[in-house]
Amino acid sequence: MDSQDHQAAFFDGASNRKHRVSLRFGSGLDIVEDGAVIATWPLDAVRRIDGPPALLRLGCASAPPLARLEIADPEMAETVTRHCPSLDAGRGGPAHTGRIVFWSVAAVCSIALVVIYGVPLAADRLAPLMPLSVEKRIGEAVDGQVRIIFKGKICTGAEGQVALQSLADKLRRAGGMEMPIEAQVLSSAVPNALALPGGRIYLLDGLLQKARSPDEIAGVLAHEMGHAQHRDGLRRLIQTGGTSFLIGLMFGDVFGGTALIFATRSILDASYSREAEQNADTFAVTAMHKLGRSPLPMGELLSRISGAEGKSGIVILNSHPLTQDRLAMMRRQDRPSTGPALLSDGEWAALKSICKANQPEGGGQPSP
Repeated sequence: MDSQDHQAAFFDGASNRKHRVSLRFGSGLDIVEDGAVIATWPLDAVRRIDGPPALLRLGCASAPPLARLEIADPEMAETVTRHCPSLDAGRGGPAHTGRIVFWSVAAVCSIALVVIYGVPLAADRLAPLMPLSVEKRIGEAVDGQVRIIFKGKICTGAEGQVALQSLADKLRRAGGMEMPIEAQVLSSAVPNALALPGGRIYLLDGLLQKARSPDEIAGVLAHEMGHAQHRDGLRRLIQTGGTSFLIGLMFGDVFGGTALIFATRSILDASYSREAEQNADTFAVTAMHKLGRSPLPMGELLSRISGAEGKSGIVILNSHPLTQDRLAMMRRQDRPSTGPALLSDGEWAALKSICKANQPEGGGQPSP
């Protein structure tokens, strides 16, 4: 065999030291430093490794994984190529590249099918089976993101909170709801309301200030309770959170941070299904009728918001679109009030001013 020496750089795979070596070809490829053989690679085990165009980078199937030779001299590279018959073993040609492309496309299609069909089906099956304790923990995780998105704090007016919780308890009992409900007002000018997984319901002060009567707020609150009762928020979180997790796998985010943010935004921006909205409306109508009140004021409140602010910002119409069918249903279910007022004038005034405790002295906007 050729015994001519050639200069090369050798990395032994155990340290980052760069050895200046010569190469000698015999029964194997001898790697020689200062006249001593420091490694011998079987000729049929030498493999080409990807590197810069002007550099031949080699590894060995029987050597440590990080061991490598780097050869810059073209004549030396040609000699190595001549003596090492399996230099490109395992490196695919066009057929191999085609297989990679095929399976990559197949993997993307599989993920797309799971996203479109599998995740929604799993969400429908899993949501009713989720223990309430687990759902509450999920809701707590989402809660932090909700406050960041709306840049608001929980309003702390004591009398207003008592009035709100009293209203929520009346609606919960009237709707035959077993899940405990925690209703709070968030100091945000955005007119919205939302139910988080686990039974926490937020009214945003922007919505509260646009309401003209307790019945308008009661209808919205009962509607959100309907979503909580049917676990619609949890179902959507499983669906969009699972979808974003799969997308995250494609782009390297496997820790769930992006999934949580994406899923939280889905509660605020995406519409519930038609069936989910109908079921929540039915819950609200039943609760209001049992209390001797009409559900129509809720439709009137949403109609005012739709006309004034439906074209900009995040409003309740984004996640609860007021269709003509829904508004017509509320009108059909209108009844003369036969039950007592849901809140006294004093309680209503306290609820409307619940966020004043969040304002700095001298007035101004609620604290961010």
